[in-house]
Amino acid sequence: MNIYDLKAQKRNGETLNFNDFKGKVLLIVNTATGCGFTPQYEALENLYKKYKDKGLEILDFPCDQFGHQAPGSDSEIHDFCVAKYKTSFDQLKKVDVNGENADSVWKYLKENSPDEYIKGTAHKLSMKAVEKMSTTHKEPNDIKWNFTKFLVDKNGKVAFRYSPIEKPDAMEKDIVNLLK
Repeated sequence: MNIYDLKAQKRNGETLNFNDFKGKVLLIVNTATGCGFTPQYEALENLYKKYKDKGLEILDFPCDQFGHQAPGSDSEIHDFCVAKYKTSFDQLKKVDVNGENADSVWKYLKENSPDEYIKGTAHKLSMKAVEKMSTTHKEPNDIKWNFTKFLVDKNGKVAFRYSPIEKPDAMEKDIVNLLK
């Protein structure tokens, strides 16, 4: 199995086939609208605008598993993101990323990703505090909080896993390298 065998549900109920993304770089993120990291939507949209014509796709999976920070419906979440952050990248149906009901995309990402990248001691200490708040983080590869980001190369290989603390701007060099 590879990422191109996977499917996800769009917020309108249609099926998104990952096979449609062959040859593109994917940035896949679990998000929430009421999280301290929610302002990262702005930087995500900036990256998308800058690199979408060069082959970057951003897939946004809202998730309400961390502190009940994505309580709205799929439509409410989408409307908020468009109104507040002017997002234009794909936003999918709300999913679980951990536990027995974890979405197949997230199971795949967790099983096929390198260790989470956390830059610097301050970020590491901050992530330790975030981990303690998570009640769904039970397995070593589980998602620890909202705005965990995965970068998938043009061949469908999970190249990087970034912690929620890592800002999207810090991933730009990796994105550019994968787009080459």
